[in-house]
Amino acid sequence: MAISLITIFVLAYAAIAFEHVIKINKSASALIGAGLLWTIYAIALGNPILLNEQLSASLVSTAQIVFFLMGAMTIVEVVDGHNGFEVITSKIKTKKMSDLLFLIGGASFILSSILDNLTTSIIMVSLLPKILIRREDRLLLSALIIIAANAGGAWSPIGDVTTTMLWINGHITSLEMIKWLFLASVVSLLVPVLIASVGLRGQIVLAPETGEATKHHYKYEGGVMFFLGLGILITVPIFKSATQLPPFMGILFGLGLLWLIGDLFYHYKNDREQQPLTLIDALSRIDLGADIDSRKRLFMSDG
Repeated sequence: MAISLITIFVLAYAAIAFEHVIKINKSASALIGAGLLWTIYAIALGNPILLNEQLSASLVSTAQIVFFLMGAMTIVEVVDGHNGFEVITSKIKTKKMSDLLFLIGGASFILSSILDNLTTSIIMVSLLPKILIRREDRLLLSALIIIAANAGGAWSPIGDVTTTMLWINGHITSLEMIKWLFLASVVSLLVPVLIASVGLRGQIVLAPETGEATKHHYKYEGGVMFFLGLGILITVPIFKSATQLPPFMGILFGLGLLWLIGDLFYHYKNDREQQPLTLIDALSRIDLGADIDSRKRLFMSDG
């Protein structure tokens, strides 16, 4: 049995990792792998009572992680739907490439400790065409964003899926994690930024022409949603420590508050105007597969 379980696990994991090569969605591979693993284990165990206990414990643990991640991703989508991230990106204005490295790297580092590193990378990379016109400059900044996002996510319990899972399951604590990893994370960001800034010393930022107006719809509401959304994500570890409730309860409670504020903002609008701003619409966008492809095409284009 052990050999069969290990073989299926390795094959399913490989299918997930090479999703874009084999053209099979990773969710399908994960579901088939899980189904096969539990089926073989159930037949070999031959004890339905023990099996149900183990399956229930696994389901509870997995559900907590899923609810937490869905809540966090929905909050991010709500903020993005209101153009809330312009609060940060509108402040990134400089004429020197070396200064831009520090600004982009610092913003990615901070955002990824509050959001997760993948979401931060997508958001920051998608903004590069608005800041830089040269494809080579965008490639360099995108590499820096990936480094900064991973560095920022490493020291925060909600900055990376792996650390989030460990934190939710009680294997690590927020304060100890920050205490031991924050300095190392800062160093892992500063070293490549300093090296790159030396090579770019004296180079000027070549920005695209501002022919197309930037979206400024819902500017006030976007700012409120940005600070409220980030505030909810930041206070989840505090909520867990204060109440001893699992983190998914804190994220769902915060999601309810965000939903309430959104309804108060737009209760006077008709359904068509409200639709792209609601949490229902945000929930439909939390699978980022298609969005990643569209952002990738935008980033790689020279226009």
